[in-house]
Amino acid sequence: MRSAIVVVLGMLSPAMASIWPIPFVYTNGTSNTAANNAQITSRSAASPILDAVIRRYNELIEYESFTPPTDYNKRPPATDGNLAGLSVLVIDDDDETLSLDTDESYTLDIPTNGMAKLKANSVYGAMRGIESYSQLLVFNGGARFIKSTPIHIEDKPALKHRGLLLDTARNYYPVNDILRTLDAMSFNKMNIFHWHIVDAQSWPVESKTFPDLQSKGAYATNMQYSYKDVQNIINYARLRGIRVIPEFDMPGHTYAVGLSKPEIMSCLNKQPSWDNFAAEPPSGQLNIAKPAARDFAIDIVSEYVRLFPDNVFHLGGDEVNRNCWKEDPDVRAYLGANPEESVESLLVDFYDKLHGAVESLNRTGMTWEETLFHSSYVPPKNTIIQAWIDEDSIPKTVSKGYRSIASPASAYYLDCGHGAWLSNVAGNSWCDPFKTWMHIYNFDPMANITSPKERKLMIGAEVALWSEQSDPTVLDARLWPRAAAMAETAWSGKADSRGHVRTTKEVTQRLHNQRFRMVGRGIMAEPLQPLWCARNPGACFSP
Repeated sequence: MRSAIVVVLGMLSPAMASIWPIPFVYTNGTSNTAANNAQITSRSAASPILDAVIRRYNELIEYESFTPPTDYNKRPPATDGNLAGLSVLVIDDDDETLSLDTDESYTLDIPTNGMAKLKANSVYGAMRGIESYSQLLVFNGGARFIKSTPIHIEDKPALKHRGLLLDTARNYYPVNDILRTLDAMSFNKMNIFHWHIVDAQSWPVESKTFPDLQSKGAYATNMQYSYKDVQNIINYARLRGIRVIPEFDMPGHTYAVGLSKPEIMSCLNKQPSWDNFAAEPPSGQLNIAKPAARDFAIDIVSEYVRLFPDNVFHLGGDEVNRNCWKEDPDVRAYLGANPEESVESLLVDFYDKLHGAVESLNRTGMTWEETLFHSSYVPPKNTIIQAWIDEDSIPKTVSKGYRSIASPASAYYLDCGHGAWLSNVAGNSWCDPFKTWMHIYNFDPMANITSPKERKLMIGAEVALWSEQSDPTVLDARLWPRAAAMAETAWSGKADSRGHVRTTKEVTQRLHNQRFRMVGRGIMAEPLQPLWCARNPGACFSP
């Protein structure tokens, strides 16, 4: 029997080389355990979510036959015991609430011989532990087994918000593509799907308050999300421990609204000089001088708060173009009749009413950083600020006492690196170059935040796929495995429990394994390197 327990520090054991994200604390032995019986059972009271998770993973384990690339053409190892399945215990099995404060911690013990045991405080912690368990199962020569037993894991996330933004307005993504993305997120312990559901280019989501929004604003009748579609996506996400935060960006990025409500708009599709009025074509913003535009925005919040149950509602607020309003005849007429007002005061009033509406509906507002830094408006202190323009915006946000989500374009924008998309520009885009997984992994959202109080305000990280040059044909490869790189640093932190800062050199083989496992699960993640490199760890480093 090879059963001495070791603490893994530098070189990972074969078992831990299969887990992504890496657990917070783990120990393992040197035995191997046959896993012919890997079925999962519950020791907890009946729980619809836990029951669904167990069914799903039992089916996955039944068909999955993942072999690490380093084990190709090898015989199965000799085993020292037999697994008797996994028993799951949830301490608080009555609470299935999913929020920013959900406890996702778990402990997992796998003996060399006998029943593995998983314990968690919530069904969502159990979900994360079951994913880790599934990744420990490897297959070779017709046999399933777990390496390096006995194994003990104590795990919890470093950040509460580990997100992925998908823009479904510039190009449309069918529901099945979104569901597959949610699956991939769950494989990487991500817990926020930030749905940038509408933008200037299209309004694909059904509105019962303003039905013309989608009938005139969607690209086509088969490129819309019905209420039922949205509810299915939300429920699917919840069964994977993922919250869906909707974004309805206002007052900018709203040209599509003008297709049905031109009377409340400014600078609609100004051509060819759109760049004087918007960040990209088509231009168009809600007319902040018109009460009807403010009422429309509040009605949108009121409608979609009922459809999206999460307690966070993203209001956008980014890239407003003041020139759009300064040249609008209705705005100019209003300001002429009200000399004490200005475009800035109108914008502040618009933000104030919109955030007030969110608060009145018992939701927490979330906005892009421009609302805080590029206007005179002072958001409510419970507002979550998403920083994207500059990495320094993250420490600046928390220094003002606001919670921050790190999404810097310089590190986390997955659409960058494909050149300009404007037809008469042959050069690079503003956010090039391509963000490699190594670049993403090396970024530290906590950098330059030293105060313990302010570090607590840096609550999350989020990668973004804007869709000017993305659609379902490239979705998986654009996202994965690069989003997985962020997922590990958000779940596991930049350093291990002993303070060692992980490097891309030492995590490469684990990410190879995760990528190959994801491909086996139907996620068409792009390769990191030639297969030869995955088969020969350490042989593809720069001298």
